[in-house]
Amino acid sequence: MRVCVIGTGYVGLVTGACLAHVGHDVICIDNNEEKVKLMKSGQSPIFEPGLSEIMQNAIKTGKIQFSSDLAAGVAHGEILFIAVGTPPLPTGESDTRYVEAVAKGIGTHLNGGYKVIVNKSTVPIGSGDWVRMIVLDGIAERQKELVPAGGASSDNKLPAGDFDVVSNPEFLREGSAIYDTFNPDRIVLGGNSQKALSMMKELYTPIVERQYAEDKSLPPVPVLSTDLSSAEMVKYAANAFLATKISFINEVANICDRVGADVTQVAKGIGLDSRIGKKFLNAGIGWGGSCFPKDVSALVHTADDYGYEAQLLKATISVNERQRLIAMEKLQQALKILKGKTVGLLGLTFKPDTDDMRDAPALNLIEQLNRLGAKVKAYDPIISQSGMRHGLSGVQVETDAERLADGCDALVVVTEWEQFNSLDYAKMAKLMNHPVIIDGRNFLDPEAIIRAGFQYIGVGR
Repeated sequence: MRVCVIGTGYVGLVTGACLAHVGHDVICIDNNEEKVKLMKSGQSPIFEPGLSEIMQNAIKTGKIQFSSDLAAGVAHGEILFIAVGTPPLPTGESDTRYVEAVAKGIGTHLNGGYKVIVNKSTVPIGSGDWVRMIVLDGIAERQKELVPAGGASSDNKLPAGDFDVVSNPEFLREGSAIYDTFNPDRIVLGGNSQKALSMMKELYTPIVERQYAEDKSLPPVPVLSTDLSSAEMVKYAANAFLATKISFINEVANICDRVGADVTQVAKGIGLDSRIGKKFLNAGIGWGGSCFPKDVSALVHTADDYGYEAQLLKATISVNERQRLIAMEKLQQALKILKGKTVGLLGLTFKPDTDDMRDAPALNLIEQLNRLGAKVKAYDPIISQSGMRHGLSGVQVETDAERLADGCDALVVVTEWEQFNSLDYAKMAKLMNHPVIIDGRNFLDPEAIIRAGFQYIGVGR
């Protein structure tokens, strides 16, 4: 099928590259010319394992192209994905101006033939009908331009029913987005047009049939077809639930700290209950990134708009905000006065295997440590090697872990990068003023760290 993906951020580029990989003809549209040039050369503008390889293969087979020409994209695609950002506003609601601009642009460029317009961006509930209205506004504007001065001409008019809107939320995890695309738990489609829904099912057939799955013997991927609003709500509800699960185990960890229990054992014990499950039960210094903070706040804001106070979700956010300070409390307990001390952060990104620092707990730590007069150093396997470190203030980014340890009074594990399991901690301990390590993710083996000469402090253990 012919596919157009508008917006080549995290979701758009992964979606476009993977759909090209399974055999569809894809054009990815972005208004950033430099970015388009980079992608044409087969380079990904974001760090995501396996993405560059998939892009390069799709370029070789002619299944993917990149352009800044929206009109060409709209003309090419039977299915048009809107995959632009919806960043949070200070109020907590989503900023939908980019979605609006794209929807209007699609309307002005529709040139006949049936199109399915897909909301892939995480958009407020009710956005499907709103996008439809914006597209129609775009069509109406174009019609005005087509009407000659002498009077109306119907020759070029497009019937309003030439398109349908579908909601198709994504459930990709940064760092494993390629795997998640080819091995999804479910595909959710929202819409009221059977024609549009059947085209979407055809689009996803290779994935539903697990032709590109790690385990091809599994039963087909469940496809949930529902109305627009329910599909939009699924995305928010899923992320809010996972965020709540993390805040819950962090709350338990804080009680464990006080009563002498080990939260890692508690999590293992409750995770064996099939009703609970073991995923998202890792206590630490809180969740961040581009999805959880934005989506939970947006759902709270939506509830407020409709006269309902989402108390549990507000508590989820509040627990997470407090959890960000846990590492600070433990540093103060270990070092007492932080002024004049040097603290090294192991990891900067909000999670491993990504270069994404949006709402990363590391940023809170840097700010708080600076406020208390501490010197902050950091080492991150990706950020340290990229130009991104130049945009960070209040922190000295080192190129390796041993440089980081040199002269530090304490280290804090902020991101659970796999590489941190194989560092030479014995050597690092000798380079430090005080060999203290705060394991903000309960990621390291406490016994091995103690043997290396460190005082080990975890979260809830």
